[in-house]
Amino acid sequence: MIIKLDAQLVELLQAVLCSPKCPQQIQLLCAAILREMAPCDGLRLSCERIHDTKLLSLVSSVLLAQGEEKAEVSAVGQRIVKALEGRLPEGQSSRYLLPVLSNVISLSPEALIEEQTNVVSKKMADWLRYASTQQGVAQPSGGFFSNPRTRQPGPVTEVDGAIATDFFTVLSLGQHYTEDQWLNMQTFSMLRKWLLCYGDKEMNTPNSGDKSQTDRSVVSVVSTSSTSSRLLPPKERLREKAFEYCQRLIEQSNRQALKKADGDLQKACLIEAVAIMDIICKQDSSYVYRAASFLKILHGRISGDATYARALLPIAQFFLNHGEMAAVDSDAIYKHLFTDIPAQLFHNSSLAFEFVLFCRDNSQLLTETSSIFRQSFPNLFKFLAWNSPPLIAEFVDILPFLLDAGTAIEIFHLLLDLPCLTAALDVQMRSSSLPSSERAACDPAVKPAACLEAFRNPLYRSAFQYLLRVESVSEDFQERLIPLRQLLGSLASSPRVVQCADTVPVLLELFFSVVSEFADASLINQLVVLVLQRSDQLYEIPAFKDDVHRVLSSQLVMLCKLHPALIVELSKELLEFSGTVSNIQNKEPIFTHVVWAIGEYMSVSYDKRCTVEQINRFFETLEAVLFEVTQVRPQISVPNYAPRAITVLMAALTKLAARSQDLIPRVSLFLSKMRTFVQSPAVTSVYCEEDREEILTRATELMNLLKMPSVAQFVFTPSVDVARTRFQKEVNDTLPSALRIVTRLLEPAPGFVPG
Repeated sequence: MIIKLDAQLVELLQAVLCSPKCPQQIQLLCAAILREMAPCDGLRLSCERIHDTKLLSLVSSVLLAQGEEKAEVSAVGQRIVKALEGRLPEGQSSRYLLPVLSNVISLSPEALIEEQTNVVSKKMADWLRYASTQQGVAQPSGGFFSNPRTRQPGPVTEVDGAIATDFFTVLSLGQHYTEDQWLNMQTFSMLRKWLLCYGDKEMNTPNSGDKSQTDRSVVSVVSTSSTSSRLLPPKERLREKAFEYCQRLIEQSNRQALKKADGDLQKACLIEAVAIMDIICKQDSSYVYRAASFLKILHGRISGDATYARALLPIAQFFLNHGEMAAVDSDAIYKHLFTDIPAQLFHNSSLAFEFVLFCRDNSQLLTETSSIFRQSFPNLFKFLAWNSPPLIAEFVDILPFLLDAGTAIEIFHLLLDLPCLTAALDVQMRSSSLPSSERAACDPAVKPAACLEAFRNPLYRSAFQYLLRVESVSEDFQERLIPLRQLLGSLASSPRVVQCADTVPVLLELFFSVVSEFADASLINQLVVLVLQRSDQLYEIPAFKDDVHRVLSSQLVMLCKLHPALIVELSKELLEFSGTVSNIQNKEPIFTHVVWAIGEYMSVSYDKRCTVEQINRFFETLEAVLFEVTQVRPQISVPNYAPRAITVLMAALTKLAARSQDLIPRVSLFLSKMRTFVQSPAVTSVYCEEDREEILTRATELMNLLKMPSVAQFVFTPSVDVARTRFQKEVNDTLPSALRIVTRLLEPAPGFVPG
């Protein structure tokens, strides 16, 4: 929250902050208030003449908090580097300045010139490598019995309590720390940021070009000699000391910590150390071979310990970046990462986020480097199934890289079964938490009454195993999943399952968008058949089914546009689907779009294999459905079919009749009876006036158009040359208007409709 302060109050706060007699606690409070206020023109603070490092740190923090004015940030950066470069007065400490410097480079890395970064790099190298290994002296309490000489400080220790025999790091423990030890820890905390900003960047200075050539020549000589590393240029020397520091941290991480907090610190430092080594190797490839062998050993040591799972990500990142140069076979590392970690730790939300970010940021590289990434998509989707919707944006970026002709079908099934996967993961977790005495296999002869029993039942084992698989499989298990979906229906109201179901429509639309870019005729036909089959094989969440039907229906049209010949090639499947009346009520969007596609693309204009016999067969099927839908039987209530389905059926029959004109009398007769249908008491009790008017109007328009067969044939059955032209597209887009015009031309009087 940004606050505005009175100008007089701002003046008083600044005066108190800079007063040499003001207690430190009051100074801290004043600085905190000034940092929170909105950018202010009345701020007169300056860090130029301040020599006290604590006050300099406070004033600098206020100036940096005022905004990202580059001149102000640069001025603060210059002053901090100047203070670090010189000899500080007695009692002053550099450790108050490093956090400010870290803030400066975050706001404006270009605030420092190369000479300044070299100064800081040199000091950072010394702070990393040459901090004292003796503990700091406790400050005297001032009591009557206090005597600082009664107890001399001992050496720092390792996390397992052993006395440290190597140089000091952030994992070296002591009761009190010396000044250089604090600087050592602060330097490590900002090391990654510093290397990314200045580790491999030539700064814009007058002599930077000549100097860079000299530096490289020096490095080549120094690297092959036994000369002290102090002769290295500052950047190279910092990289060397940072690499040694990271190696030491990784070695220290192998020790058994006595305290849980120290164990957590070990893991955090291990992750940071590997990430820094990766940066160093990017900037200087001569480190790659040493780092690769070192990290290969580290991976072998920690891969079996789930508590180190997060550390496996930067290790995998290193081998993605440098595995080829190091000539290391990294498949075992990727295999373990993508096989074991998601299956075991999908429920760890922080790990899931980091894992998915790793996949998103490296999707292209992972796809090019190893087939394991794409094969492991069933495992990756466990993160989304359990942690959606927070991960949906990342999976939108990842999904295109998982899709190809070999994985498209299986991913399509997986997306539709994603809520079912969430339920299965829930059952798996609850089963694993049961006492071992309750995990015994159930009697296969007894039908399980609950999900937990089914999980242990041999009859359901293969279905659960398929749903929870860790990698892609070629075998089709869809039929075996049907009873499992029904059994898992008891979890359909679970908030986690419902949230997962909400992500499916977005991913389905993306799926079809990506697949359309590479799908051939065979794959398109497969997908259309699956759309028809899976439309009634979905997890029982009503809103989920409605959303999926909506997406599938719109994508079905897209597939037909890509490959219109599928209407002829899949005539058997389409006839069966469109001839089932119950589909109008159970999955009206898909039924309606299938009927539209039949009417639109069952034409020789789109496929020369289309015959009159095929047109007649589709006509008879759709005619029977429309008859069933519009049949009014005494003493039987009329089902409330969607008006859109009825009008699309009428339009499809009209289109087919225009292409096989022997059918025109049949469809004209049918359309002429629609007035009787919409005016019957049974229909008026079900359909509102607007719906009845829509059905009747469309019937009239279509019937009038059929009175001019040549016009109908041109509109509904364009020639091959015209079918894909802009003109025909405009005709199709404006067809309702054209129908109304024809109707007005043919009607002898307003409101006249044949009975």
